[in-house]
Amino acid sequence: MQSKGSKQLAFMKDGDGRYLVGLGPFRSCAEAPESGTAFYCNDFTLSDPEPWKIPAEVLEVDSLKELGFEGGAAEVDWSELQPDGFAKVFAEINEAIGRGVIEKSVPVAAECGMLTGAADVGVEIIGRMACLGAPFYSYGWCDGARGFCGGTPELLFALDACRLKTMALAGTAKADERDVFAVDGKEIREHEFVAQTLVAKLSDIGDVTRGGREMMDLGQLVHFHTAIDVELFAPRGMDDLIRRLHPTPALGPLPRTVDTLRSLAEWRDRLHCPSHFGAPFGLLHDGVFCSVVAIRGVHWDGLNISVPAGCGVIEASRLVNEWRELRLKREAVKSVFGWMG
Repeated sequence: MQSKGSKQLAFMKDGDGRYLVGLGPFRSCAEAPESGTAFYCNDFTLSDPEPWKIPAEVLEVDSLKELGFEGGAAEVDWSELQPDGFAKVFAEINEAIGRGVIEKSVPVAAECGMLTGAADVGVEIIGRMACLGAPFYSYGWCDGARGFCGGTPELLFALDACRLKTMALAGTAKADERDVFAVDGKEIREHEFVAQTLVAKLSDIGDVTRGGREMMDLGQLVHFHTAIDVELFAPRGMDDLIRRLHPTPALGPLPRTVDTLRSLAEWRDRLHCPSHFGAPFGLLHDGVFCSVVAIRGVHWDGLNISVPAGCGVIEASRLVNEWRELRLKREAVKSVFGWMG
């Protein structure tokens, strides 16, 4: 089968469902189409004026192998991630918290490597990704020699008419530490920052129902999870909702202002964070829109690949614990792509 990695391609899979795949060339638009299928692909700062990507062809498949995506024998020469840059950013965030400028921010550190032995980088990386079921959303975007793909547990929101679903997902621990995690005051506070902020942002546009704080089991890791359902008072545009909710405090600063977002963008840039990490990535299909937070994935530009991870820093955070959390998250991603052991 002809290689798809050198062309434009997008895909999304909701939990245990099928992959919906869009093949290029894509037509870019400033607004969502009134009918049909479109992907939403933007960077973290939402700088693309035409983020809606309308594919030339749409397919539904049970496996991406049906489209010729097979991981081969390519290897990755990883560069050791040093803590110096992250430690400096961590100290600056702590200083800002101490001055009362912010309550929380989310620095990102990226482990980088060079892929060797791959005829087509997109085919190699997408082909290596394990097929993940619920609670993961599988997603990917490939534009020639650049792209990203992964399996995220975080839903930004799903919208069906006036029914909106979202979630607070924050607080992380190893699966075998779940009992201590369940009563960890720092992790609970971090989660509550996110949940309460989301409820506040949505209460003026609909009737909000907040579920209880639960634990989401992702195999190697566990997170605190709170489901939030909203019955909107009136229809809302998808772009309006994206800008209202992104970035949530799970990936962005609290409070979210022009200045705190600018500081976060500077920290992300200094730590070599890919521009699409943590950005909204969505699919509009059959009148229903689903947007996920593009975390837990791999980003590539030519043969250069990157595995980024972020952590929420609040007053109670400690550098050694956050550095460990970043490693655990990167290892979870690497295992999905067969790069552990």
